[in-house]
Amino acid sequence: MADGQEDSQICRLVLERQLVTPEEIRVATDQQRQLANSGHERPISEILVDLGFLTRTQLQRLHGSNEDSGGRPAQQLPGYQILNKCGAGAMAVVYRARQLSLNRIVAIKVLPRRLSKNAEFVERFYREGRAAAQLNHPNIVQAIDVGEANGYHYFVMEYVEGCTVYDELAEGKVYSEQEAVQIITQIARALLHAHERGFIHRDVKPKNIMLTKDRVAKLADMGLARETTDVQAAMAEAGRAYGTPYYIAPEQIRGELNIDHRADLYSLGATFYHMVTGRVPFEGPTPSAVMHKHLKEPLIPPDHLNTELTAGCGAMIEMLMAKNPEERYPSARELLVDLDLLAHKQPPEYARQYLGAEVFETLSSGESVEPEPVGSPSLARRTTTGDEPLPTLTVVLAIVAAVSILINVIVFVHWATA
Repeated sequence: MADGQEDSQICRLVLERQLVTPEEIRVATDQQRQLANSGHERPISEILVDLGFLTRTQLQRLHGSNEDSGGRPAQQLPGYQILNKCGAGAMAVVYRARQLSLNRIVAIKVLPRRLSKNAEFVERFYREGRAAAQLNHPNIVQAIDVGEANGYHYFVMEYVEGCTVYDELAEGKVYSEQEAVQIITQIARALLHAHERGFIHRDVKPKNIMLTKDRVAKLADMGLARETTDVQAAMAEAGRAYGTPYYIAPEQIRGELNIDHRADLYSLGATFYHMVTGRVPFEGPTPSAVMHKHLKEPLIPPDHLNTELTAGCGAMIEMLMAKNPEERYPSARELLVDLDLLAHKQPPEYARQYLGAEVFETLSSGESVEPEPVGSPSLARRTTTGDEPLPTLTVVLAIVAAVSILINVIVFVHWATA
């Protein structure tokens, strides 16, 4: 849980340096929980600043942005001219810079020196760079360089001018089905590219989907990415939950050994859900409570929350978020087929099979049918029985037949004795 680790790190640092009190931390975490329950995630550091418990300067120092005398570590990186700071988290500081050799604007992620002594953080930092370097796709933020200079570990990448899906959700936006499909389609293409090259992202979420001014979507942050063939890393991470609670797949929560590309499809489905409903799929007072719901609680169908969604869109999201990976899309390739059909206002092929063709046939005839939560007995029955008549109809027909036979017997007896 990358975001949870960052918040814990900040809380530990501010308490160690006596910048805030334990009571102030409690107030800030309570507010963070309330925001999360309404679907608006915010780092604990920003909330501490908003409440006046921490100054912006103190926060910048914590992030390592003032660790050298110039206040800009990236200025010490050869070949790059720092222009300004784009953002900061507990794990890294991101700068907008100019690559002097090619005279182009880039983004540079710098690992603070306080984390450079932690081998796990350093390895994760370089793993992100190595993973991104092996991927070349218009919907993935391009890696340019990675290295170490003057005691700073840095990762240079494509600079994306725009915002993230999370930024728009935080402002209260609920995406139309058409716009959401366009964005999700682009990220599905990015995931297909990564999956076919043996990588799983493991942290697909609104914060990691960047949008350019032309609305081109780009998948960012390969910090949790792992090669599917890396058995050593899988065994080392077994039993530990990696991901973000609101979007994490059940098998990631359980820390299973053989996590594959279908975990990314679940997270993409959770992101899709949030975009078209304005709500995260599951809410709870704590990350563990949210993750428990991912494991056990049926999903409220998205078209129950947003009645303007088509049945096909709702069915696709439910299939993406099936708790059993075997019930999800086999790969991003099949998902892209359904997304294309949905974009052209046609019923999705694979989700149609998942929910049962009769659901879509009924809808096309104008009757109203409410989707059921994933994992419900009636949904499972539809999935396995195909075109079986409904049990209620069978009983009614049997009663009618029995009554008809009884009437015929009475008429015959009456005629024979007359």
